[in-house]
Amino acid sequence: MFMRLLQGRLPLPSLCAVCRSWNRYAVCGSCGDELGPVMRRCPSCALPLAPGLTLCAHCTEHGSSPLKPACARVNYQWPWTHWVQQWKFHQHIAWSAEWARLMLQDPTIAHTLSAAEVWIPIPLAPQRLAERGFNQAWELIKHLHPHSPHARLLPQALVRHNTHRLQHQLTRSQRLEHAHQALSFDLQYAQQVRGQRIVLVDDVMTTGATLHAAAEHLLRAGATQVSSVVLARTPQATTKLRPVRPQDEALLLS
Repeated sequence: MFMRLLQGRLPLPSLCAVCRSWNRYAVCGSCGDELGPVMRRCPSCALPLAPGLTLCAHCTEHGSSPLKPACARVNYQWPWTHWVQQWKFHQHIAWSAEWARLMLQDPTIAHTLSAAEVWIPIPLAPQRLAERGFNQAWELIKHLHPHSPHARLLPQALVRHNTHRLQHQLTRSQRLEHAHQALSFDLQYAQQVRGQRIVLVDDVMTTGATLHAAAEHLLRAGATQVSSVVLARTPQATTKLRPVRPQDEALLLS
């Protein structure tokens, strides 16, 4: 038990994980502002939005998603990729509280959470949940919920089925088809979803296929609106995932 708690702690609780300055948070305000500034994002896909636009070029051309809106706190690139991977795959579960704090710094995320009557985490497949030991989306919700304690939590409304295909190995169209097959809605929650504004919570939005499939299941079940809130959004393929401050990368890997 002691070793499990030790593995779950933040790297150095009293030091900023980037600059190593003494600080009460895992990422100090200065590093957070530099590496993860709050930015305008496309309300349909959560990619960064150019000034003057209401939708990104892709969503303008191909149509908006069922998510209204889609929100993300940071781009899924250095240094966030490293910390998210430590959190998810090495049981550094104490990062959950830090992620919730950072997410609530974004007024769009805070408003989206407050406006929703029901919060639902994106589920893990049973096999993946058994391997990892926790669902990162549910951990985020537990730390975000005090911000909007009126919201009803339905952690089991969506069901993820074991599949042998990994999302990152599929094309976008294959992801959409796969996500619909991999997710289902538990009909026993139909009455609690019908006529409600719902927010989906997850850690990382890659193409949006899973979130889109979940939103469509819920809309078919009678939800009036489905939005999404994630910690990080994978940039477009043309975006280079390079360190903002390469000299600090060695510190993160230590």
